Amino acid sequence: MSRHYIVIGGGAAGYFAAVNLKRLCPEDKVTILEKGNKVLSKVRISGGGRCNVTHACFENGLLVQHYPRGSKALRGAFSRFSVADTIAWYEERGVKLKTEPDGRMFPETDDSSTIINCLMNEADKFGVELKLGADVKKIIPAESGFSLEMNGGGTLHADKLLIATGGSPKLESYNWMKELGHQISFPVPSLFTFNTPQSPLTKLMGLSVPDAQVKIEGLPLVSNGPLLITHWGFSGPSILRLSALAARELQERNYIFDIRISWTGTKKEEEIRLRFSEVRMIWNTRQIAVHPLFDLPKRLWEYLVEQAGIEPEMKWADLPKKNMNKLINSLLHDTYTVKGKTTFKEEFVTCGGIALEDVDFRTMESRKCKNLYFAGEMLDIDGITGGFNFQSAWTTGWIAAQGMGQVD
Repeated sequence: MSRHYIVIGGGAAGYFAAVNLKRLCPEDKVTILEKGNKVLSKVRISGGGRCNVTHACFENGLLVQHYPRGSKALRGAFSRFSVADTIAWYEERGVKLKTEPDGRMFPETDDSSTIINCLMNEADKFGVELKLGADVKKIIPAESGFSLEMNGGGTLHADKLLIATGGSPKLESYNWMKELGHQISFPVPSLFTFNTPQSPLTKLMGLSVPDAQVKIEGLPLVSNGPLLITHWGFSGPSILRLSALAARELQERNYIFDIRISWTGTKKEEEIRLRFSEVRMIWNTRQIAVHPLFDLPKRLWEYLVEQAGIEPEMKWADLPKKNMNKLINSLLHDTYTVKGKTTFKEEFVTCGGIALEDVDFRTMESRKCKNLYFAGEMLDIDGITGGFNFQSAWTTGWIAAQGMGQVD
């Protein structure tokens, strides 16, 4: 007798689970219920419309370090479906991925519709049913499976049920899971940029520093990497990584805090002073403001020189010790007050969700409710930017498909 499996949520994790489950159980019915009028919307906008499918990090011990929440649970999960498995899965279906210098992986077409079409074609090939505008009002555990009451009327029966509705910043969005006995880790935003509304640095919007080091004052968190100056404040990988690492602490501070930037990355004060001594001899007749050090953008260097009280025409040979110390301090310990956040593009990620101790990561089945499964950002799992959130979606979706497809 055929069974009916229902997947609630037409995002990356839900779609990936559904197509793998239907392939595993061709005689059974698999249905995706999507509340909205389109599917895979986050896949479409990811990576500026190119879709950052995964990250070229093939050692699971290193891979899990990119997840502020969920790293322990994911270590075992990645041993079952890894980055290499993701690459192979797509390549077997004609989608080749390429690796960029920073490790991010995209389809060779640089077009997210390549990934969307691949998943949709797989769904069509095996006969996954898709229902749009299908809003589940209530989940009622039945003697065998679940009864789903739909907004607008009607009821659906599922022998097994997968929840892959994504993350939400609103606690009430998880009420239906609390009613089924699950603990919820309080949801807060992750992956956001920092607003510095009063900072004169915003006049340098568009400038990028390839290797800055950023620290949140009062927290033992440091992030290295590219930093982008925007018209509202700071963005770039180093900032986004910090926003994820400190998601809960920054929410508790109401997103008002100080950051300290070292524009020279990991360089120490001794190294910078030595370089200053060298250029004072080599460039003694050159103007300080005209020749940036440490590969800094010219406009940023000019700004830091001005902040140190150094006149635009001043030469290296004439640099007073007091002003030199100010410039070195700005290079190493430039401090800004952050007041607020901005969502990074449209790639909203939530820290929080279904508590991981309520889920068996060998199958993704709930420990609180038999035949109920989870995948993707509904769980208290989130990664930093760079393809890591999609990788956890593919992995948990694939494991959920294997778990649901097991014959009881």
